[in-house]
Amino acid sequence: MAPTEVITGYRSAREVLTQSRSLLDPAIRAAVESLPASMRRIACYHFGWRDEHGRPVRADSGKAIRPALVLTAAEAVGGSPEVAVPAAVAVELVHNFTLLHDDVMDGDRTRRHRPTAWSVFGLGPAILAGDSLLTLAYDVLAATGHPRAQDASRILSAAVLAVQEGQAADLAFEKRKDVTLAECVRMAEGKTGALLGCATAIGALIGGGTPDQVAHLRRFGDRVGLAFQLVDDLLGIWGDPSATGKPVYADLDSRKKSLPVVAALQSDTQAARDLAAIYYRRTPLSAADLVRAAELIDRAGARTWAQSHADEVLTDALTHLTQAAPVARAAAELTALAHLTVRRDH
Repeated sequence: MAPTEVITGYRSAREVLTQSRSLLDPAIRAAVESLPASMRRIACYHFGWRDEHGRPVRADSGKAIRPALVLTAAEAVGGSPEVAVPAAVAVELVHNFTLLHDDVMDGDRTRRHRPTAWSVFGLGPAILAGDSLLTLAYDVLAATGHPRAQDASRILSAAVLAVQEGQAADLAFEKRKDVTLAECVRMAEGKTGALLGCATAIGALIGGGTPDQVAHLRRFGDRVGLAFQLVDDLLGIWGDPSATGKPVYADLDSRKKSLPVVAALQSDTQAARDLAAIYYRRTPLSAADLVRAAELIDRAGARTWAQSHADEVLTDALTHLTQAAPVARAAAELTALAHLTVRRDH
């Protein structure tokens, strides 16, 4: 399938993201401003609105793909995107809760081209700021008074638990040498896929979709999330630091059991054995080791597998989108957003 961002007669993926952000930004800023001062300071830094001293800045706040999926899924079932804004805010707050915690657990010092919140404010404060975003997400949903807000909260809760289970598996993999590719895929489905599936499901629910539409749009989001993670893992090895905001070979340097790494280690090839000898070494990896490890993953066929599998998963996602019988314009725009997940440079 040849990815394309522009579909004649409809907004491009970039236009969808831009217009979704115009709806999201005022609402999410208002929500974050309601936090206690200590939490608000860290959250505003993390979102790229203020520097570490509280001075206004305009830093990268991310693409906001998840809230765009919420709003467009609402339109896909004939609803209004404006009605779904609080749900989009809630999903984006939860996403950033996971980012704050992930950075602590992974020890990452850079996100979106800036020092991570924990490296600026400390571990404890960053964890508490993440917790505050999670709490705020449920408050935003409850405050809508929407007749389906309770159902939306339950979908969100299920996604949060799936993300946490996926993160727990990811952490456990660090201590194991026998991680299978099937386990790694399940981890990615929870850690990344669950929240994207939640985004499209909540959007469809708040937009007035039928149970069948909600189910198919949830599956669409789940599969887009897995494709997103496959590409993200490729970027974690071969991505351009100017685009990713992280150092080259960042995932290899931290010995992360990402999908391409596990696929390579499970390939039963000489490249796999050579990679294992490097990856499981107890001493720090040198720059030459990192280059060699990336070459071995490619040689084992894992780089090609990850991209091909991302394309296959995307095809499955689009099948579920069709089965949801969506409004034509929104269907085209959800398709464009889905393609965007596999078009990032790597």
